Amino acid sequence: MRPLDFLRSLAFYLAFYLGSIVLVAFAGAMTLAPRPVFRWAVGNWSGWHRLCARVLLGQKVRIEGEIPPAPVLIALKHESFFEAIDLPTLLDAPAVFAKAELMRIPVWGYAGHRYGLIEVEREAGAKALRRMIAAAREQVAEGRPLAIFPEGTRVPHGTTPEIKSGFAGLYKLLDLPVVPVAVDSGPLYHRWIKRPGTITYRFMPAIPPGLPRAEAEARVRAAINALNPQ
Repeated sequence: MRPLDFLRSLAFYLAFYLGSIVLVAFAGAMTLAPRPVFRWAVGNWSGWHRLCARVLLGQKVRIEGEIPPAPVLIALKHESFFEAIDLPTLLDAPAVFAKAELMRIPVWGYAGHRYGLIEVEREAGAKALRRMIAAAREQVAEGRPLAIFPEGTRVPHGTTPEIKSGFAGLYKLLDLPVVPVAVDSGPLYHRWIKRPGTITYRFMPAIPPGLPRAEAEARVRAAINALNPQ
């Protein structure tokens, strides 16, 4: 551990979390406002996070490839909380698939539904899947991109776990192109003492709808791991 990294991380935690108290309270007040205003308030919090990471941690963001317009399903590698918090800054008001457990947290769950997060019930059956598809289609109709972490949870940099089975159902029923996004935030951000450097988002070529399940999953898995060590 380098002393400067410790000081940078300490400054980041103080600034980000103290600022979050104000911005999250403001966003909470905006839950009663029209939904676009509330989403703008959430975007401010996400933007504050990226600003703190850049100025205090020395973490720059590099975007490779083209960010696609909606309607599209964006499938991202998930190595740290960085990309989860950064999504409203990276994309235009994304509708994100989120764990059902998160949506049941008091206040947070209400805010999540208000923002347009889509609840994922991993162990539920066909009825829950239909609800999820209906909610996703509502967001697509509003012109929002959909975003999902197809590995289901954060994974260490350099690992390539299987795609979760629920992704195949979404891919088939939504009938949307999938744009995989490789992310390499883990080495810099996924630790208490964070490090300066560049976090890359690499937007890969779109995968068309209608492919066989095995082919679609294989192509997504390979693409989101494009920034892993070779």
